[in-house]
Amino acid sequence: MKVVLTGASGFVGRALGNALLATSRVTAVTGLVRAPVTGVGFDTRIVHDLSDKKGLRDSFRGADVVVHLAARAHVLGDESPEPLSEFRRVNVEGTLNVAKAALESGVSRLVFLSSIGVNGNKTEGNPFSEKSTPDPVSDYALSKWEAEESLRNLCAGSLMELVIVRPPLVYAGQAPGNFGRLLKLVSAGIPLPFGAVSNLRSMVALDNLVDFLQSCILHPEARNETFLISDGEDLSLAQIIGCLAEGMSKRVILVPVPVAILSFGANILGKGAIIEQLCGSLQVDAGKARRVLGWTPVVNARQALKDAGKHYSLRKSAGGGA
Repeated sequence: MKVVLTGASGFVGRALGNALLATSRVTAVTGLVRAPVTGVGFDTRIVHDLSDKKGLRDSFRGADVVVHLAARAHVLGDESPEPLSEFRRVNVEGTLNVAKAALESGVSRLVFLSSIGVNGNKTEGNPFSEKSTPDPVSDYALSKWEAEESLRNLCAGSLMELVIVRPPLVYAGQAPGNFGRLLKLVSAGIPLPFGAVSNLRSMVALDNLVDFLQSCILHPEARNETFLISDGEDLSLAQIIGCLAEGMSKRVILVPVPVAILSFGANILGKGAIIEQLCGSLQVDAGKARRVLGWTPVVNARQALKDAGKHYSLRKSAGGGA
């Protein structure tokens, strides 16, 4: 089996590409990147933009499976005059370009990495499942939902199978975004104002997501299915911080500041979404992945968080970024 990855230089792409090299059923892995990269064990090919339809077709020729990871994600301090238009250009139009090129190149299966944000940004009592009504709130999540719908319409009646995966927050010691900022906060060893937060969050360790994506590439029963995925254990913010601190060999003090005050201050600073992600609840029912594909997490959530904290500290000590 030959697999091509878009977004191969990213957080998930690097890990998935390297993992696929060790999979006996995969004979070749090619990663599409926008510029030369180092530190990957698989072949790469430069395609500067998802609008390069010929470059995509040429890259997909002879491939069995395409995994589409490339996307415009949340942009901190986005200065685009029309953020939604920019998200749609990359995440909807670019995704359709990938899918059309894959279809024209005779690819058998397209695996699309979407987002739990398609379902919404919080849960109250009942976890999200594949049967939940989509309720995207952010521009990013809306673009992912529109991409999903466009892919379903394109692939309907075609020979190319479509697999859609909606992960919640993906974490590891080198994670970007809000999790990376949380790692930095815990590493600082300063008192944190989250002692009054009582929530439950589903997340997915990078190792678990990579393993599940391999199932989506290889398992025949994954065809034309949508999956929500998680570690299978929901943790509070305090538990998450505690695991990270233990991995860093840090002592952390959580100050009980009311969530309403945290939200008020964050909104003034334009950081309300960050506090909502940290302090709100978002739970995922990943039972379908287990029932249909027989998939189980390869790493335990608490241990994966401790490992993330340890990895972060080692990278920081080695000057690898913080």
